[in-house]
Amino acid sequence: MELRQLHCFVAVAEELHFGRAAERLLLGQPAVSQQVRCLERELKVELFDRSPRHVRLTPSGERFLPAARAVLDAERSARALAATLTAPDRLRLGTVTGLGTRLDRILDAYERHAPGVEVELCALPAAERLARLADGRLDAAFVRGVPPEQDGELRLLALWEDELTVALPARHPLAEQDAIDLADLAALPLRLTERRNHPALVDLVTAACREAGFEPVPGPASGTLQDTLAAIGSGPATWTVVYTENARRTVSGRVAFRPLRTPRLALPTSLAVRRGAPLPRLLLSACRQDRVQSAPPPKNSR
Repeated sequence: MELRQLHCFVAVAEELHFGRAAERLLLGQPAVSQQVRCLERELKVELFDRSPRHVRLTPSGERFLPAARAVLDAERSARALAATLTAPDRLRLGTVTGLGTRLDRILDAYERHAPGVEVELCALPAAERLARLADGRLDAAFVRGVPPEQDGELRLLALWEDELTVALPARHPLAEQDAIDLADLAALPLRLTERRNHPALVDLVTAACREAGFEPVPGPASGTLQDTLAAIGSGPATWTVVYTENARRTVSGRVAFRPLRTPRLALPTSLAVRRGAPLPRLLLSACRQDRVQSAPPPKNSR
């Protein structure tokens, strides 16, 4: 029995989906399936009930899962202890807006794994953040989307998706709906940051508008989130998109936050590191731990 087999088994058991488990483990789906099959052959039991419509644990799989988790917990504890023996005194981390309480949870988890390590947060536009990472002034950086500046010097480690929510005046008739179709916003000016500040976000939103059948009416360029929301709540009717995590934390009587019915807008978030540099395994573990804890219940589909 090998640890990689247990990692694959637990990931599939928690995701109930081989594809999502493979994405979480940064492996190909065939490799995950092969590792689970090897484990089943060694144990001489079927751990999963597989069908074209679902993946679920068998009774044997349910009994084996706590033991597998206990082994992996022991492995993580050992790795965390070993990492602290050579942990740096400081971690320089580039951040992005809209992480909300997720960043707090990640930093708390990192502190538990690496007590005494000072974390220096650096919030910068995407291009400057990646430039500092490439020349060694940052150790790691959160990145949304696949940056055009990616030139092979950096490696992106997939973490999660950040969903976007529409912000519009609370007095607007569309605010009376529980959810909004993007096409319904065609007549309203769109407030977005300048593309050089966040090309992935701007490209995602403008492309979605065009696919919905309209060219977005450009509104005034956004400044800070607070200024943008204040302008939406008090001026002529305009709209923008806000990370759902930020929307949950923002209380405003003048601005309404509504999810998009169609299409769903989300940006993949990754942890960027320099190729050839040691992986920040404790930070990566803290990020993935938060992803598992905050993820919605998985669908029972393969």
